[in-house]
Amino acid sequence: MTRREPKLGHAVFEFATPGIGHVLAATGAEFMFLDMEHSGFSFETVKSVVRYAQAAGLPTFVRVPGRDYQLMARAADIGAEGIMVPMVSSAEEAAECARHIRYTPRGHRGVGLALAHDDYRDGPVLSKLAALNNRMVFIPLIETAAGVENVDEIAAVEGVDVLWMGHFDLTCSMGIPGQFDHPHFNAAVDRVVAAAKRNGKGMGRLVTSVEEGVREGSRGFDWLCYGGDVWLLQGALRQGIDGIRAGLGGAL
Repeated sequence: MTRREPKLGHAVFEFATPGIGHVLAATGAEFMFLDMEHSGFSFETVKSVVRYAQAAGLPTFVRVPGRDYQLMARAADIGAEGIMVPMVSSAEEAAECARHIRYTPRGHRGVGLALAHDDYRDGPVLSKLAALNNRMVFIPLIETAAGVENVDEIAAVEGVDVLWMGHFDLTCSMGIPGQFDHPHFNAAVDRVVAAAKRNGKGMGRLVTSVEEGVREGSRGFDWLCYGGDVWLLQGALRQGIDGIRAGLGGAL
């Protein structure tokens, strides 16, 4: 299989500022991962942030907090280009989620046209439904031991586009919390990568360092989300403050 080109992005958990899309685009980021599961963002906030990103030409994937139809369909209706769903552990769950975010004949999403997700524009119904179906990306998170066990079947589901590795939750599900160098965890990652390649699906994950990004990209992950807004700001600020303190201490 031909290796997919890497796409590099960033996760937003906190900074829902009007400038966030342009700030990220100016760095060369190619997508935004916008989190609802852990951030507390409301749909009203997400709708605004999606528009901020759209103004900067930056596609946005929204991680909803669960597998309910109303969460996924609403995030799609307010303009998300992709829907990320946590804790997908079976092909049946993946298939149902894929149908939630697509219109007939590929799904059962309720129809609301000329709204945010199609830029409030009129047009022929059938062609609009087809275009919106093709535009939508479905990203199940593989972050349970059961999800790894069933990953080949999940990857084979029509409508699944990218398998996303939820690395921290996966270690917890496997009984090895935070042990990312554990051989069982690495075997699980290899299994997910192999399933994605066999089925022609993309692979994504969060990485927290340049070295990790290069390693995981070489391993086969083509959607790499470099860090989250809170942690990158804290890390850079801590480094600067510690450096200034150390320098002044040495000068006294």
